[in-house]
Amino acid sequence: MATLIEDKFKAWEAEAQARFDQLKANEEELNKIFIDLYGLQDELDYHVKDSEVSVSLADREKDIKSLISYAVGCMFGRYSLDVEGLVYAGGEFDASKYTTFKPVENNLLLITETQFFDDSSLDIVEKFVEFVSVVYGKETLEVNLQYIADTLKGTGTSREIIRRYFVKDFYSNHLQIYKKRPIYWQFDSGKENGFKALMYLHRYDASLLGILRTEYISKLNQAYNGRIEQREIEKTVTSNPKDSAKFEKEIQKIHKQIRELREFDEKIGHLALKKIELDLDDGVVINYDKLQRDPDDKTKYIILSKGVKEP
Repeated sequence: MATLIEDKFKAWEAEAQARFDQLKANEEELNKIFIDLYGLQDELDYHVKDSEVSVSLADREKDIKSLISYAVGCMFGRYSLDVEGLVYAGGEFDASKYTTFKPVENNLLLITETQFFDDSSLDIVEKFVEFVSVVYGKETLEVNLQYIADTLKGTGTSREIIRRYFVKDFYSNHLQIYKKRPIYWQFDSGKENGFKALMYLHRYDASLLGILRTEYISKLNQAYNGRIEQREIEKTVTSNPKDSAKFEKEIQKIHKQIRELREFDEKIGHLALKKIELDLDDGVVINYDKLQRDPDDKTKYIILSKGVKEP
């Protein structure tokens, strides 16, 4: 059955307000009893400030970002639409617990500035769109994506705004929520955003860097070169100077991303050969460093987004 996220939020907003009002009334009633009991009418005020009530009101932006975070958890198998609560946080991964919405098989999703893939097993925005479609229905998909985009704010189509959020803001928000001890880790090639991808720490294994290189870096490199060829052709045939300049600007940007991707690939290639193992018992800080450091000569190769402090 198709559902509007806006309607769900309004229902939650009303429920949260009712809960807030009830708790505030209860606290004020207790204050009245206490004041009357001890004869403190002249010294104390029974009223409770909204900021002092211990439950939160609905917050559209915060709640939509929480929905996106939950969706990411489902994408990687931390949560499941078929099982309540935390489903996977290490140990043997049981695929039978995910029937309504299946997590990505390789524990990797690309985060690209523009859409290069329509494959939800590769692209995080495509996987998120799949999640919204499965949970709320195909019939309301576009309306729901627009509601999410309007909440996140920005210009462009709903998918472009959501993509920009994943590229620029999702990981920093995740770091803040988890107090710089993230459970989703972001591979990051540098300022040109030549390569970004997310993984779930608890599903990491020593083969992941090799898969990242042979499957994801390789496919993205092909996509970059394909887009350059496409834009070169469009630049040749267009008679509009503005379009020609736009195509040339994109071509130059992708060239920078390819150079950055090449440098990143060298780092990943070196580390992939080491088959680096992580131990969840060591904690995020040690493991974050371990994944970027040659276990033999201790040379550090920065392949993850900054934000977790050095051990």
